[in-house]
Amino acid sequence: MTALPTLAPRVGLWPWSVFAAMIAAAGLPIYIHAPKFYVDSYGVSLAALGGVLALLRLVDVVQDPLLGWLAEAGRKFRAALVAGAALLMALSMIGLFAIAPPFAPLLWFALMLTGLFSGFSFLTIAFYAQGVEKAEAMGSGGHLRLAGWRETGSLLGVSLAAVAPVVLAAATGQPFTAFALGFAGLAALAVLAMWGEWGGPSARPAPRPRDAFALFRPAFGDALARRFLLIALLNAAPVAVTSTLFLFFVESRLAAPGWEGPLLLLFFLSAAGAAPLWARAAGRWGEKRSLMAAMVLAIAAFLWAVTLREGDIMAFALICAASGAAMGADLTLLPALFARRLAAIGQGGEGAAFGLWSFVSKLSLALAAALLLPSLQAAGFVAGGVNDADALLALSLLYAALPCALKLLAIALLTFTRIPEV
Repeated sequence: MTALPTLAPRVGLWPWSVFAAMIAAAGLPIYIHAPKFYVDSYGVSLAALGGVLALLRLVDVVQDPLLGWLAEAGRKFRAALVAGAALLMALSMIGLFAIAPPFAPLLWFALMLTGLFSGFSFLTIAFYAQGVEKAEAMGSGGHLRLAGWRETGSLLGVSLAAVAPVVLAAATGQPFTAFALGFAGLAALAVLAMWGEWGGPSARPAPRPRDAFALFRPAFGDALARRFLLIALLNAAPVAVTSTLFLFFVESRLAAPGWEGPLLLLFFLSAAGAAPLWARAAGRWGEKRSLMAAMVLAIAAFLWAVTLREGDIMAFALICAASGAAMGADLTLLPALFARRLAAIGQGGEGAAFGLWSFVSKLSLALAAALLLPSLQAAGFVAGGVNDADALLALSLLYAALPCALKLLAIALLTFTRIPEV
């Protein structure tokens, strides 16, 4: 049995929560809000948006590992690089939501998302890589303790960004403009809060260009690190599926327009509330058992979602709470396990390794965008329109049954993975 990690607040960790909230505010909510915003506002088709999202994620096939190398090679200048990436994100967010496209909406959508996700990728990679050194400096249980602060902040940021446009709609006639400007303010606050955290105790020299591939060897050369990357890919896929189809499910399957905001808030607040509890559970019963329990909870929730029909709002609220709580374990424990393994390997290259981690996580989003939206349209589904029983069944199966199958694959892989406990 492992020692129970201390999760009480500690001086110096709150900036990690603020920065995590800022990054998260530009993550999943963009996949939730942006496609529907461009469908409703500019008449862009679902198939076209799905194609663009998939194409942009193909850029990450090359970009994320390169950004991982940059985060490692530019370790000496991380604070300045982080500030530049945050500025790029803020300007892209304003362009995406607050500025009417000056040319073809689909092309403008693609351009703004390119800037947004380039900044997002670099900040995520640098942030998690810096966290490896920070957690090691914190001593025993540091990885889980930092993960508790980081992922709770992340989930609160997702919660805020997910519901902000809905809340702002009641106060302003331009909710997405206010959302984009608010995000820019949060980005400035996060950069200032974390300014003194970049750098860290490492005295390793920055890698030379010809050593670029060597930075990836610690992760690729270790069997357990490779296994964690594969588990991350399989485990992120259900979240990618549900986040892509969430608004369509609530609006068309449940016939509950207007409930999107409260249900999203419930989902993400459940995840945020559960994150420190999963960290405690991992300290008492082990990370592997805790992850398995969370995966089983997610499957049970989404099997129930398959059966929902028009008006089943309260049942879906319970599903949101249960699946959100399960996601709290995914976001807290898996990155902490990967970071701890990198520290145990002790060969450096954390930035490059988290470039790979970022890539596999977003690859699932690319596949979801490429396959789900065109498949839904091919099944006869019409966003915001009248849909027959077959189209609604296709929506239910894609939204709820497919994630269950993907979770089962992740469970099978985790079952046969030996994870050293500390």
